[in-house]
Amino acid sequence: MASNLERFKADLEKLILKGRALHLSMQHACYPDKVKAALKKELKEETEKYLRGLPDFDKGYQRWYTEAQAVVKQLIPDRLIDFIRHYEKPKPRKDITFENYRIEDYLQGLRVTRGGFEVVVNKEAAIPQFQQQLAILEAAQARFDSSLLDMRQMLQADLFDSELQAAEHLAKFKFGRAAGALAGVVLERHLSQVCVNHSLTIGKKNPTIADFNEALKAADVIDLPQWRFVQHLADLRNLCDHAKKPDPSAEQIQDLLAGVAKVTKTVF
Repeated sequence: MASNLERFKADLEKLILKGRALHLSMQHACYPDKVKAALKKELKEETEKYLRGLPDFDKGYQRWYTEAQAVVKQLIPDRLIDFIRHYEKPKPRKDITFENYRIEDYLQGLRVTRGGFEVVVNKEAAIPQFQQQLAILEAAQARFDSSLLDMRQMLQADLFDSELQAAEHLAKFKFGRAAGALAGVVLERHLSQVCVNHSLTIGKKNPTIADFNEALKAADVIDLPQWRFVQHLADLRNLCDHAKKPDPSAEQIQDLLAGVAKVTKTVF
């Protein structure tokens, strides 16, 4: 079942796609021949069908604006005034120019002429205003994605700290193998997240610490001394995971716990 965050992200993506369709509809209303010609290069005989499927800007914009405004207010409130400014007529406004024409004017069909013939400003002047609104919404999407990453990493860091504290508790009561195994899981999960942060793909279905370590070194995320240090921790983890004699010493367990704590705080 999708989480609330995943549903919100999907709804935001739909809102942006709707905005792009409205943008094209707006352009088509102002420059029908140019838009149709441009689309024909890609869509060919499907052009007319595609154009008929575009939303009506005048009917669809207000709902889009209300939903998009709520998103901007929630995710990037410092851009809310800018977002609204592209819609509302500036007050006071002595005359109407291309620079101060707004989407509200477009929806009212406002057209200014000089001498009854020369067009001073027309509906196409609102196209840049909507482009800016759409760009602000897309910036909100980028902010949402980065916020999600920040939240995930903060929660994950808290979880790792708790698991390392549990591992230290096990070590204190002489459960060295269990403590080392738990610390190894923390290390593996952390390195996996670091690979995600750097868009690194691991080919194996079930990658190990060594696999993540190699990928990070190959991408220059970590240097050779860091790579050796992580490899040493992986060796200690393997010593705990496999029922070999002798048991890992208390010093080895402490080295592993301290090393994993260091990696989670210094490798990102």
